[in-house]
Amino acid sequence: MDHGSTWDINMEVDDDDDEGPDTYVDEDDEDDVVDELELQIERAAGELQAAETRPSGSMGQLLNALVDMQNVQAMRPNSGDTPAAAPTTRLGGHRIAVTLSDLQRLLRIGRAPQAEQDEDEDDEDDDEFNDYRTEEIWDRSRNWYDRVTKPKKEGLSLLFDGEFGRLKHQIDSRNKDNNVAKLLLNRGARTRLPPKEDLASDILPNTSGTAVAKYQANAYVGQYSSDSAFYYTCVRDFRLHVYDTTAPLMLSGPTQSARFRENRDLGHETTMNVIKTIRAHPGRWTITDSHLSPDNQRMIYASVSSTVYMTTTLDPSPVQTPIRFADTSRDRRGNVWDYDDERYGIWSCKFSADGNEVIAGGNCYIFVYDLLADKRTVKINAHNDDVNSCCWADTASGNVLISASDDTFVKVWDRRSLGTSQKPSGVLIGHTEGITYVSAKGDGRYVISNGKDQVLRLWDLRNMRSSDDFDAVVRERRNYGIPQFDYRNGSYPRPRFKAHPKDCSVMQYTGHEVLRTLIRCHFSPASTTGQQYIYSGSSDGQIHIWSLDGQVVQVLDRSKTLPMSYDPSGPEPGDIDFAHRRICVRDVSWHSEQPILMSAGWLGSGWGTREGSIIARHEWKGLSKSRGALEDYVEKQNLERTERTQRRAAKRGMPGSFSITTDEED
Repeated sequence: MDHGSTWDINMEVDDDDDEGPDTYVDEDDEDDVVDELELQIERAAGELQAAETRPSGSMGQLLNALVDMQNVQAMRPNSGDTPAAAPTTRLGGHRIAVTLSDLQRLLRIGRAPQAEQDEDEDDEDDDEFNDYRTEEIWDRSRNWYDRVTKPKKEGLSLLFDGEFGRLKHQIDSRNKDNNVAKLLLNRGARTRLPPKEDLASDILPNTSGTAVAKYQANAYVGQYSSDSAFYYTCVRDFRLHVYDTTAPLMLSGPTQSARFRENRDLGHETTMNVIKTIRAHPGRWTITDSHLSPDNQRMIYASVSSTVYMTTTLDPSPVQTPIRFADTSRDRRGNVWDYDDERYGIWSCKFSADGNEVIAGGNCYIFVYDLLADKRTVKINAHNDDVNSCCWADTASGNVLISASDDTFVKVWDRRSLGTSQKPSGVLIGHTEGITYVSAKGDGRYVISNGKDQVLRLWDLRNMRSSDDFDAVVRERRNYGIPQFDYRNGSYPRPRFKAHPKDCSVMQYTGHEVLRTLIRCHFSPASTTGQQYIYSGSSDGQIHIWSLDGQVVQVLDRSKTLPMSYDPSGPEPGDIDFAHRRICVRDVSWHSEQPILMSAGWLGSGWGTREGSIIARHEWKGLSKSRGALEDYVEKQNLERTERTQRRAAKRGMPGSFSITTDEED
């Protein structure tokens, strides 16, 4: 690699403050308007645009706007949502109730600049995203999908096919026969120690967490290294922080530490041991992604430019090496950075399993760069919209690539079969809105993706649609999403379709919110859980952990995270009056050997003075450290035991049944 074109952090570079698709839209003034009236207003938007030329703020403007709506179809009379005492107006010969909030909404539509009304999602890097939208009184995103209370058949098949952990443990766990205390007691008499999975699979992080780091800007990535020896974050102030997770936390008077004061001067407070803080090359708007190499010695990061930078985590040298994905025939002006010379930006980047290659994705394209040969080896015009995430399908060959885009599709690419047509090997169809993140199990078979349709989907690559099937879908030219939907608004209207008609996903997981930012999702660790859990952040501040069978097995509430002065491993304090805090959990990472989660949560709902983030550590705590009483736990266990006994007795009484101990309903 040409080290003569490296970048030094001491170079003078102008910072560009462009904001991107994760820019918050302020919600402080949103009104709860009847859905039907909203539909009528949208249909009459063309007529209402004429109100812009009239004197703003006058009652005459409002009356004229109401008159302009005479072509609107009438609402159903006597709606239960219409206040009895609301003033009325006649539209098209029908009487419709108009509340004060409705009038305010009409005025707001009349005042909205034309540029805002015609805003397109492609303009996601504008310097300003005007906060004219208002706050929803009720949360819409949680009402459209039924809560899963029983295991799904497809999920049970996954659990018992041997691909997600030990089968015997799965059976024992579902029958509540997996007694960890008994396993620990008996392992001394065994010639072979029990697998980690038998001991740790049912021990999940169960606390709301304790703050271990705080930033004055939003953290976009927070991940453990592959061996969990490091934890690293990247923040919107263009700094990357690398922590040593093997060192103890500074719990006794951290504010007295010289290192603590030094970090605080950088807008960074932490009780963790800081290995290195890296000042990144200031690209456009923020660092969108970063990744550690398998040996933990190198780090790459993307900042919405066509160049990904690689730096070292251990060497104090400030030199950073650019990995240029732009066409080499383009003029680089003597390797001097020039924002105007960029045609696309990189949103996602990942090292290969051997650390010798980098996959990256951005505006419609995905790339592969060979670090040993110092050249770009793959360039694919993969999607019709931004590629928000990409990854390798397996940890062995590195031949299969996965890309996920705002065009709602996940595509699978095999480098061995890429020809002049550059057609994908297959397409995973199912999401109705853009995809925020894609993560692979690592076996070349299973992949999960988070969608702006509020659904996390699990895919089996053997079930993917062929390239010809995908071409037929494209020829239909039909959109199954919500017109003009913008996930940054913080609300998800009623979807027209809950899935694409050609949905080929194996399982669907719901209950979380994929709003405001590109929320990430992951498989649980293989060594301790057999990857039988899936977990994700959420814009409502709750971390969701699902079993593969579709049920939510744990929800962690970041609004109840303890301050940095508490010990993350100590007993949970008694009742605390937590002030209402709005948290958006963008990224979560599970320790590879311990039941510990680290989450990166944003504070507030906008930029400026409210911007900031907190890293929280969530541990598993037993009865001796949890808030619940022992009596409550014993009563719960007795009720579950009684319920299982009754179910089994009912099954044994059925004609043709056999006396088996396995109870799939448990």
